[in-house]
Amino acid sequence: MDKELEHQFVSKLERHQNIAHKICRLYTHDRESHNDLFQEITIQLWKAYPKFRGDAKFSTWMYRVALNTAITLYRKKKRGIATQDFDTVHFKIKAEEYNDETEQQLGLMYNAIKELNDIEKALVFLYLEDKNYKEISETLGISEVNARVKMNRIKTKLKSVLNP
Repeated sequence: MDKELEHQFVSKLERHQNIAHKICRLYTHDRESHNDLFQEITIQLWKAYPKFRGDAKFSTWMYRVALNTAITLYRKKKRGIATQDFDTVHFKIKAEEYNDETEQQLGLMYNAIKELNDIEKALVFLYLEDKNYKEISETLGISEVNARVKMNRIKTKLKSVLNP
């Protein structure tokens, strides 16, 4: 590959790397797994980049590649070794008057989302990223109607998990 293509890729990846980090957080439980998945997503993005035609936005294409990579590895790891929970590893910077209620609520939401299957997780993630159903359907390769129906079912499932 030429230097210009490499420069374009690195620039776009740097601008949109939070997409990959958020997906890593959703599909991993510890820092090492997070880093491994981020690296694998980056490799898969790099391998696929020459075929990126620009039909969709770079971020939409990145979501698709990153989610497919995460789901593939997630399915393989389900048969593997259990890892330490991510929440016990990350570090917090506390202010004098720190109120962790929001963080606790986010933790409960993440735990509820982790109970969903891999496709449901991806759909919720894209929904929480404020993607419209058209973008969600394009990213996941399902119809817009199917995305809406699945999201309604997931909302009901999450409500029952969060409010037993």
